[in-house]
Amino acid sequence: MRGYFGIGAEGISKPINLGNLVRSAHAFGASFLFLVDAHHTIETAYADTSGAERQVPLYRFDSVAELKLPRGCTLIGVELLDDAVDLPSFRHPLNAAYVFGPERSSLSPAMALRCDHVVKIPTRFCINLSVAGAVVMYDRMLSLGRFAPRPVRSGGPTEPPPRHIHGKVITRRRPVPKPD
Repeated sequence: MRGYFGIGAEGISKPINLGNLVRSAHAFGASFLFLVDAHHTIETAYADTSGAERQVPLYRFDSVAELKLPRGCTLIGVELLDDAVDLPSFRHPLNAAYVFGPERSSLSPAMALRCDHVVKIPTRFCINLSVAGAVVMYDRMLSLGRFAPRPVRSGGPTEPPPRHIHGKVITRRRPVPKPD
C-alpha cells in the first residue's frame, strides 16, 4: 500500500483502549501514533502484546495547538456527528492521520476545527474507541490496498488481484570519460 497513515487519540482515559488502539495500529501498519492531552502513556497501557512502542514512533502533545503532523498529512477526525461523512463513502487520502475523541465524550471543538475532514462509522450508537480505530484502519486498507474484486455471488474471489503496473524502464548509464 502506498502512502502512510498515523493513528491518534485526544484525551484518551482508559489504558486498555490505548493498548488495543496501539496494537491494532501496529497490526495494520501505521507509520506513527500520537496522543493529545492523554491521561495515560503507552507504558501504563495494557493489551498491547505486540510491542508496538518499540516498532512505531509515538508522539505526545499536551494540547491541540501543539499537535504537529508531517507536511502534506491530512488530519481526519472520527466522530459520530450528523454532518460527518459516512466512512464507506469517504475516499482516504494517501497520507493521513486519524484522530479519535475521548471515551464518553467527543473531539474537542479545537480538534474538530483542526481536522480537514470528519468521518463517522455508520452505527446506531457509539462503539468502543479501539474498535472504531480498527474499523477505520480496515476500511483504509480495503480502499487503498490491492485486492481481488469481490465476486457477485457469495464466496471468495473469482478473479486475481490487479497486477502491479510499473512505469517504463529507466536506464541509467554512467558517462564514458573522454580521453585527454
